[in-house]
Amino acid sequence: MPHRRPTASVILCADDYGLAPGVGVAIRDLIGRGRLTATSCMTVCPFWPEEAERLKPLAGLADVGLHLTLTDQAPLGPMPVLAPRGRLPPLAVLMRRAFAGRLDAAEIAAEVDRQVAAFTAAFGAPPAYIDGHQHVHQLPVVREAVVAALARLPGAYVRLCREPRTAVVRRGVAVAKTLLISELGGGLAALARAAGIPANDGFRGVYDFGGRAGLAELMPRFLDRPQGRTLVMVHPGIPDDALRAADTLVEPRAAEYDYLGGSAFGALLDGAGIRPARFA
Repeated sequence: MPHRRPTASVILCADDYGLAPGVGVAIRDLIGRGRLTATSCMTVCPFWPEEAERLKPLAGLADVGLHLTLTDQAPLGPMPVLAPRGRLPPLAVLMRRAFAGRLDAAEIAAEVDRQVAAFTAAFGAPPAYIDGHQHVHQLPVVREAVVAALARLPGAYVRLCREPRTAVVRRGVAVAKTLLISELGGGLAALARAAGIPANDGFRGVYDFGGRAGLAELMPRFLDRPQGRTLVMVHPGIPDDALRAADTLVEPRAAEYDYLGGSAFGALLDGAGIRPARFA
């Protein structure tokens, strides 16, 4: 009998659903073709309600979670400390305030709850998990609010961005950036563990979107030797005017969409013995 390669399961998660219609079209197409098994939704974006309706028919094919957003967008409710003019700050400002103890815990918790509620109202079900746009769910004060929200969502999991240092260095992709994101996740990992909230075992997909190597060149490294519930983060999309107005990351999304939907990615999955899977 021919030798069969053992099968490993990997969660393939697309971020930023709801950011723009072109992002939604790409993500729904890839979910329908079995190339994605999770997507993280930005409920602060004006496109979210209609994009949620379009996603509902695919709910049985992927985990649909909340992409908690606390940067660069308008919050869903008043945040006089963090967003006094009705606009959330850039990531660098949010991080400085978080580590300086200058975030209002009640204000952050209220916005987390509003974003969960907006998800549930539009999608018709609570989020299967919570993560963060630009990984903000890992920051002090924010992480406590996230764990409290998850405790009220039985069965929901949290996305951890932790990975062993040796694995990050061996992979050799955006090492400094990946290590920083991973180290920032230590507090959240401890809180989730203490609260009994399930989480992924590995996290991959961080790279320099403006660098020479794109996802097509890097995905073989991201899929190398997955352990347990390994999650690979991606950002596919179809450029449109709404995306260009909302974000600077445009053309790399198109390249990711083309690659994830193409034959080369399918061949990589087959050759590596990897099966895209949901968390459960």
